Amino acid sequence: MEADPGSVNDERGALRLEEAAARHGAYRWVERRLFELTGSWAAAPGLPDEARPLLFEASAAHAWHAELWEARLPVLAGVDRTALTRPPEGEVGPMLESLEPGAFGGDDGTAGRRFLVGLARVVLPLLLVSYRRLGQRLVPVADGPAIRALTLVVRDDEEELRAAEGLLDGLLGDPEAVQQAAEWTRALGDAVWRAGEEDGFLPARRPNAPRERGGGGGTP
Repeated sequence: MEADPGSVNDERGALRLEEAAARHGAYRWVERRLFELTGSWAAAPGLPDEARPLLFEASAAHAWHAELWEARLPVLAGVDRTALTRPPEGEVGPMLESLEPGAFGGDDGTAGRRFLVGLARVVLPLLLVSYRRLGQRLVPVADGPAIRALTLVVRDDEEELRAAEGLLDGLLGDPEAVQQAAEWTRALGDAVWRAGEEDGFLPARRPNAPRERGGGGGTP
């Protein structure tokens, strides 16, 4: 994915202060939740050993991303910055909760792979498309710090997506595993796709809509 934070292409124009604050707070929540999820899975039983270094590194990166978005929250009288950090409306929060270690039930040896599929095929692609759309509404003169934060966050999340997809290429070694991954992707993403666009976490597309392409990997 190539972020172009400097061009305002969204028909709604530049973000208002309160709209930007709400999005930055939602992104902080999402990145912090990913810090927790990737860190928990990095130490969880059932995860393929080759995935642990990736998730430990990803966890640290997501924690830093949350700090970057926290720094972008407004410091204004009467504004509770802590209250701005909350999950996006809709299905994003429940979807991330469903990726907790142990949430899949049973111990069939596929739990770790299911998490990696959810991360690489649903969560990161949707988040990166959301960041792309945020970048289209940032104005260099007014939003320089947010543009710098967005550029750093997008770079890291794209690298994580490439690494996770490369890892999956080795883990999904037969047609049955590939089919399972496709089913998990649809089951996890359906509720979010059905919800349409949500402030703070914008789905890439409806399940049957044309695919958006970018340098950081395609959406599922």
